[in-house]
Amino acid sequence: VQLVESGGGLVRPGGSLKLSCAASGFTFTTAVMSWHRQAPGKARELVAAAGVDADIIHYVDSVKGRSTISRDNAKNLVFLQMNNLTTEDTAVYYCCAQIYPSTSRLYWGQGIRVTVAS
Repeated sequence: VQLVESGGGLVRPGGSLKLSCAASGFTFTTAVMSWHRQAPGKARELVAAAGVDADIIHYVDSVKGRSTISRDNAKNLVFLQMNNLTTEDTAVYYCCAQIYPSTSRLYWGQGIRVTVAS
């Protein structure tokens, strides 16, 4: 299983960013895909998750209304579009896969840094 994130970087407050995760090594359409983040000094938290057909989507309250998770099952990609970024969004963002039937095991990407600063 390989998950490779891209699209991070430095963004000004109020700006937008789209993270991408390229997945390989498993059947993408059997996995729940999610994004997590870990801010300095804080625990890793779930940001957004999407079911196989994106029919079940979850967002953490702090990003609801300004973030969208989506997936391209034909290209084995999952995205996280974030708008109206604040300094509180500064973190390392991780792509995660939970593959049926063993969804208790989480596979992680290496993480990508997002810094929101003026």
